[in-house]
Amino acid sequence: MVSEKNNKPQSRGALFSSLAALGGVLVASSCCLPILPFVVAGGLAGVSAVFVTLRPYLLVGSILLVAFGFYQSWRAKKCDRRVSRWSTIVLWFSAAVIFTFVFFPQAVANFAANFLAR
Repeated sequence: MVSEKNNKPQSRGALFSSLAALGGVLVASSCCLPILPFVVAGGLAGVSAVFVTLRPYLLVGSILLVAFGFYQSWRAKKCDRRVSRWSTIVLWFSAAVIFTFVFFPQAVANFAANFLAR
C-alpha cells in the first residue's frame, strides 16, 4: 500500500503481526507476570488459570505471527518495496521477546518479580 501523502510504502502487515505476537506472548505469560498485583491480583488469579491452559496455543500463535511478519517483510523487499525502519525494529524486538519468553520463562518471571518488588 502506498501512501498518497508522501509516496512511502507502508508495511502494516509486518507491524500488525509483530504487535499481535507481542500481545499473545504477554497474555501467555500472564500466569507468571502479574502487573500491578495489588490492583488486579484477584482478576489475574482467575484469568491466569485460564491462560495456563491456553499458553501453548498462544505461544505457537505468537511464533506464527512473527514468522508471518518476517514473511511480509521479505515479500515487500522482493517486490522492491521499502520496509519502514519502525516496522523492522518492532519485528526484531518481537522476535527477541518471544524467544526470551519461550526459552527462558522462569528467568523472565524472576526478573519481573524482582523488578516489581522494589
